[in-house]
Amino acid sequence: MERQELMQNIVKILDSKKATDIKVLEITDLTVVADYFVIATGTSGTHIRSLSDEVEVAIKKQGVEPKSVEGRTTGWILLDYGAVIVHIFTPDQRELFNLEHLWADAEETDISKFITE
Repeated sequence: MERQELMQNIVKILDSKKATDIKVLEITDLTVVADYFVIATGTSGTHIRSLSDEVEVAIKKQGVEPKSVEGRTTGWILLDYGAVIVHIFTPDQRELFNLEHLWADAEETDISKFITE
């Protein structure tokens, strides 16, 4: 699966499961780590685990498995799909780590065409 399609599919899944404040940062020109960060917030630890499980199951059905998954017992779950890294936070952890600020030089991708309003 092409990296942009993977990113779009992940955004759609997170949106369909009521993740909030979904943002995509294009980091291609800033690091070799990945091309995109998908950042989303869940309402609680249970919700972020549900969001990460849903992404994993749905993307696996499309033939792609994460290289690693971190943080299942914390307020920040990271799914590493190589070119796309997914960060799912509880509200307090998102505010604490503030990835958007840390990666302020990244270009934010317009995801409005991938999600329902």
